[in-house]
Amino acid sequence: MNIPVSYEDFLKGCQNDHPPKPWSKGLQALWYDAKANWNASHDIAQDLPSEPGYWMHAYLHRKEGDQFNASYWYRRASRPYPSITLDEEFKLLVEYVIRS
Repeated sequence: MNIPVSYEDFLKGCQNDHPPKPWSKGLQALWYDAKANWNASHDIAQDLPSEPGYWMHAYLHRKEGDQFNASYWYRRASRPYPSITLDEEFKLLVEYVIRS
């Protein structure tokens, strides 16, 4: 599967049993999250030293319920702590990583 150009393309890629090989590490981390594999997603995100990686890391800790740790990573990503749902943030994050 090619690199997604939209959120809908990303969701199609989530039907696979494994993240598509040409996808970036960021998209692979989000793929694992979409497949309810928090640990695999976190393992990748924590090794992405960039604002998108920090944002993913923040989102994952927010999803986990660790507000303190999430807040730290949102600051590293230069983003405020979100007031939107996790699903809304996930979509924004996927779209951001696709554009990056």
